[in-house]
Amino acid sequence: MDIHELKSDIIKQFKVRSSTERPFIVAIDGLGGAGKSTVANKLAEELQSICAVALIHIDNHIVERSKRYDTGYDEWYEYYYLQWDIEFIKNNMLLPLHNNKLQLLLPFYNQSADTLSDRIIKLDSNSILLIEGIFLLRHEWRNFYDYRLFIDLPRKNREDRVLRRDAYIGNYEARLSKYKRRYWPTEDYYLEKENPLACADIVIF
Repeated sequence: MDIHELKSDIIKQFKVRSSTERPFIVAIDGLGGAGKSTVANKLAEELQSICAVALIHIDNHIVERSKRYDTGYDEWYEYYYLQWDIEFIKNNMLLPLHNNKLQLLLPFYNQSADTLSDRIIKLDSNSILLIEGIFLLRHEWRNFYDYRLFIDLPRKNREDRVLRRDAYIGNYEARLSKYKRRYWPTEDYYLEKENPLACADIVIF
């Protein structure tokens, strides 16, 4: 399915949505390096001809470093359970949206300062909200979406991409070490625990 077919499918579902008093919520999930941001940005551009479109990157809403590193837990646990405040996102983003709230107050993470600052997000009821990020189809969140997309890129392609991309971690050896310790074990855990491919409305390759 290419981006135009995906757009058409989302529009079809948007037109028959169960509620017209809140945005139609689309989750764009996939593991590291799957191309989530690229798909989300392309979809946002394509869908703007139909209605208002908003885009939330879940990585903008992680917690401060001290809450997710050197906590005493295994690194995979820190990444999966502590990187985001799971209950906060549920109760202050997803649940209010589902209950027709069109204004959200959310903390945004500043990586260089390792701080959070609150911003107001205003939404239109007759709109599509794209939420992009990893682990979106975890059981705590997945029932709040109207349309669930999972991008299933082959593992080798994803691994090559993130190891080339994530220079902020350090040199190639440092990137490989961190992915082996922290990120890839967590992704395996997510696949086994939540089976996001089975939870998705559509899987693209």
